Amino acid sequence: MTNLSFKEKIKTFYDVNYKTLLIITLVIFGLALLFLAYKQFVVGELIVRGISLKGGVELTFPAKTNININSLQSSLRSETNSNDLTVRSTSELGVQKDIIVESSDVTIDLMKKSLETVGFKLIEGEYSSQQIGSKLGEKFFNQMFLALLFAIIAIAIVVYITFRELIPSLFVMIAAIADLVTVLAVLSFFNITLSIAGVAAFLMMLGYSVDTDILLTTRVLKTKTGTVLQRIHDAMRTGITMTVSSFVAVTLAFFITQSAAIKEIMLILALGLIIDSYNTWIQNAGILRWYLEYKHGKN
Repeated sequence: MTNLSFKEKIKTFYDVNYKTLLIITLVIFGLALLFLAYKQFVVGELIVRGISLKGGVELTFPAKTNININSLQSSLRSETNSNDLTVRSTSELGVQKDIIVESSDVTIDLMKKSLETVGFKLIEGEYSSQQIGSKLGEKFFNQMFLALLFAIIAIAIVVYITFRELIPSLFVMIAAIADLVTVLAVLSFFNITLSIAGVAAFLMMLGYSVDTDILLTTRVLKTKTGTVLQRIHDAMRTGITMTVSSFVAVTLAFFITQSAAIKEIMLILALGLIIDSYNTWIQNAGILRWYLEYKHGKN
């Protein structure tokens, strides 16, 4: 008996178990939806929002020594009597660069005084601060949510016009929405703060997600040679190459940049690329294969 190569074993495993793998991806999507529903209706907050999306103050100062973020956050919360105060840091190649303190219910003056009390003397010109009203922050959040919703609707229309078939177009949008929901659930689970930059990253991720799904659907629907499974494998080779290249790029950008906003964007894009890999090549490919083989047979 001829020994199969690792690549052939993967193909055979996928060929035999694609329905089981498909169900697993749908279960993950369902769990993400349930978790977000829990956070919204039980906890009361879908995701931790930065001051740009809910209002408040932010103070940034350089980290001259390695600072314990959790210890500083605990001390500042005690000094200000605020549980809605968060401390995070930016880094470059693993070295802390800046400390960022945010709160929606503490004034700039109290924040500066509290920092000095716990041992951080702020020198004029070495720190920066900003303040955003709660109504303005809420308005930004609502507008960004609407922008994302309109983007989904517009993309759905374009996808339908491209393929002129309702069911495959629906599969593309399900996979794209699954990407958005799952990434949001991951961010919410780890209490990662979302800012306007993060919302922009979701829009970018939506475009990339639909791009890979369109690649898959175009190859499977419009290529007439080979079986459905062979067409999926052909599309997968191109798609995985695109995903790996993009993942390497955003990962390097995450570690190299000093900008907190760019780090947030790169983190969300990296998560999106990972999640899109299985939502496109297992979920969407599986549903599409199931549908086409049911409709036309395996050829």
